[in-house]
Amino acid sequence: MGYYIGLMSGTSMDGIDAALVEIGAGRTRLLQAISHSWPQTLQSRLRRQASSEACTLREYGELDHLCGQEFARAALRLMDASGLNADRIRAIGSHGQTIHHRPQAPAPFSLQIGDPNIIAEETGVTVVADFRRRDMAAGGQGAPLVPAFHQAVFQHPTRNRVILNIGGIANITMLPASGQPATGFDTGPGNCLMDLWCARKCGLPYDRNGDWAAQGAPDAGLVQTLLDDAYFQLPPPKSTGTEYFGPEWLEGKLKYHPGLSDEDVQASLLDLTASSIREAIARWAPAAEEILVCGGGAHNQALLHRLSSLASPIPLMSTGDVRDGLDPDWVEAAAFAWLARQALEGIPGNLPTVTGARHPVILGGVYPARNHGDH
Repeated sequence: MGYYIGLMSGTSMDGIDAALVEIGAGRTRLLQAISHSWPQTLQSRLRRQASSEACTLREYGELDHLCGQEFARAALRLMDASGLNADRIRAIGSHGQTIHHRPQAPAPFSLQIGDPNIIAEETGVTVVADFRRRDMAAGGQGAPLVPAFHQAVFQHPTRNRVILNIGGIANITMLPASGQPATGFDTGPGNCLMDLWCARKCGLPYDRNGDWAAQGAPDAGLVQTLLDDAYFQLPPPKSTGTEYFGPEWLEGKLKYHPGLSDEDVQASLLDLTASSIREAIARWAPAAEEILVCGGGAHNQALLHRLSSLASPIPLMSTGDVRDGLDPDWVEAAAFAWLARQALEGIPGNLPTVTGARHPVILGGVYPARNHGDH
């Protein structure tokens, strides 16, 4: 058994999730978790950068350094809350902050920042980071990476499950009951477009419980225009990000549907998320018997109600509702703690059936803890 910390900030950039987990004997147990808010100025810079094609070397270097400091602070806060010192924690798995993900480019790349050297130096704990690029070097998309963890934790001996993670981008993992390898991919927008519209029209970071969307009605024409995007027709493996499903994408679709109320647009964006997820499950996981939801979208009651209606009769439940489950807020952070352990044990962390890599690979670079005798 060993203690590991996972650090995760997703495409919504709403904060750093930090999870302390105990891993061993075929079991992963969540012990403690916190959410660490981004400083507002840094958050604004990150969001601006993620939706931009241009980045100066100075801006990149500064953001990398500042993010590293915040990831370190999140880890230290969690260590303080748990009462565990650095000597007790085997490793920190830091996903970093994605600022650009281009798996389909002529020279594919995925860029996460948050200098792991700073995290290791500030915490005194070995850090594993840069998880995506080795998979891409092996011909994969570098994403999604959590399905391997989903398989380890949630696969059921007799029930076909789908794990649905709704962050800024939504992804699904298909877990066959037979113990066959998991498959999975990014279905498209999760919360990102709803958050974007809510911030623009209400000045709020997100639509709490989907209450604002519930005041409108989805426009069938707009929803169809959104669903007609080529991404939804692509076969897996596939992954995407907010650099694709961002402000320009949304504006390009909305211009064909003038005159809609802000609430109706929000309701349409919610319907896009729900419909694209349902279509992906119907097409690629037709044998699904239950859908387990995690991520920030698990709190959007209007979205879950719509999804449940579309998915019926397949039951929709939280990842925390099943035996040996995990709180839906911390599944991704726990996954990167688990991936850190995989790296230190020399065990591959990717699933080629998910990412499209040519073969399994060990993910992440290792940044050793400082020597505790140094001063």
